[in-house]
Amino acid sequence: MSASSDIGEVPPELLYTNDHEWLRLDGDEGVIGITFFAQEQLGDVVYLDLPDAGAMLRAGKRFGEVESVKTVSDLFAPISGEVVEVNELLVERPELVNSEPYTDGWLLRVRITTEADLEGLLAAADYQRLLPDL
Repeated sequence: MSASSDIGEVPPELLYTNDHEWLRLDGDEGVIGITFFAQEQLGDVVYLDLPDAGAMLRAGKRFGEVESVKTVSDLFAPISGEVVEVNELLVERPELVNSEPYTDGWLLRVRITTEADLEGLLAAADYQRLLPDL
């Protein structure tokens, strides 16, 4: 399950983007977050700018940004859909993106509108091959 201790876990049940976002399927919805590798590259996350519930996402398009002590980075939607929930825990505790990127540090829950977008996502093994050997 672990790629290596340097890049952290790459959970096999998730789908991934080249931009280091992940997607967990849950029926006709998907939960979106950023990968361990992404949060490690960012450093300590201090703020997230995320869309409100009801916003529409388009696969591959910017939907928000994450601010860390090092930089500000854009977030890109892995799929198209309507935001049905935003992780409100991140307002008070953005550091959850660092400490729990695959669990409590999730960003959005989205009702998927274009299932064909899933074809453009990477399986864990394919995503792992994108990561540098540190």
